[in-house]
Amino acid sequence: MTQDRNFDDIAHKFAKNIYGSDKGEIRQVIVWEDLLRIVDALNGQNRPLSILDAGGGLAQMSQKLAESGHCVSLCDLSSEMLQLAKQEIAKKGLLAQYRFIHSPVQEIDQHLNEPVDLVLFHAVMEWLGEPRPALENVLAQVKPGGIASVMFYNHHGLVMKNVVCGNIPHVLDGMPHRKRFKLQPQKGLVPEHVYEWIEQAGFEICGKSGIRCFSDYIGNMKNMGDYHYDDLLALEQRLCRQEPYLSLGRYIHVWAKKR
Repeated sequence: MTQDRNFDDIAHKFAKNIYGSDKGEIRQVIVWEDLLRIVDALNGQNRPLSILDAGGGLAQMSQKLAESGHCVSLCDLSSEMLQLAKQEIAKKGLLAQYRFIHSPVQEIDQHLNEPVDLVLFHAVMEWLGEPRPALENVLAQVKPGGIASVMFYNHHGLVMKNVVCGNIPHVLDGMPHRKRFKLQPQKGLVPEHVYEWIEQAGFEICGKSGIRCFSDYIGNMKNMGDYHYDDLLALEQRLCRQEPYLSLGRYIHVWAKKR
């Protein structure tokens, strides 16, 4: 990928397909469980936290944090996504706790006056031409003792999905991006690389969760056992932080504390 993806052209479709689905619900449930642990680690139950939602789009997670009294700077490259987010935030009466920044994450340092307690950097790197420097710039905005919450599209999960679907030649060809999938990232990131980037930026990894470790691999096969959505969600919650399932999630959420 040679340039960063701006979602101005498909902001409404993105909102519907990514968040208005069972897949989006599973993602939010797992990440929210982690965020509750993060807030507790930052003593956020007793004081308002300063939060940067970098590349935050519709601000789904940060809105839940704002409802608990925390203050959020929402940054996104897409003015359309920011506008949609602002409408939802206004409906919930949370505008006073938000600051809106129309900017690429690579330039976020130009818009902040001081470092923050918590950075959310969710599902952004896989859309960037150069993910590592963007991650490093975002991590630099965290104060010592603060925490970074990073979620990324998992290369291993992408391999597994293609294999389950029988796309073996595609995997052997290195999985070149198929342009017809507008909402599928161009490529996944190798988890071991991302962990190394985070640690080299001066952070200690505290926890990891796989996002959709099972749901994306269930096909429409005959004679499949009966189950309900609640069963699937319970399975995801039970095993998403255990290997080998964690590393097969379609996304991985990792959180780390700045030394």
